Amino acid sequence: SAGLGLNLTRVIKSLFPEAFNCCTKISEEIPRGILRRVERFEIQKHDGLCHLHAVILHIEGRKFCVSPRIKRLKKWMKKNKHKIPRKKHHGRKHRRTKILKKKKERINGNMKQAP
Repeated sequence: SAGLGLNLTRVIKSLFPEAFNCCTKISEEIPRGILRRVERFEIQKHDGLCHLHAVILHIEGRKFCVSPRIKRLKKWMKKNKHKIPRKKHHGRKHRRTKILKKKKERINGNMKQAP
């Protein structure tokens, strides 16, 4: 019976990984100095599988769930947008800019080689 419960949990986690990464509680305050140690952060929206709006701070391999309404956090997030993990876009526009960059590099490379 215990083995069945474990297997069921594994199946559910593999089918719905987001449900197990949701913040269920958030802190309304952030200790001083903690923002300096944040490696990256994510914004959890309250639609879909997660039912709570939160900011997830990743610090030294741990996750901290905090309220997105904290003034100091809002200000910090504006300055640290680069710490949001980027999603890879596979759209046509993205491929086009890559092709144009390569073309530009090739042209610039040929110009440098000329005596």
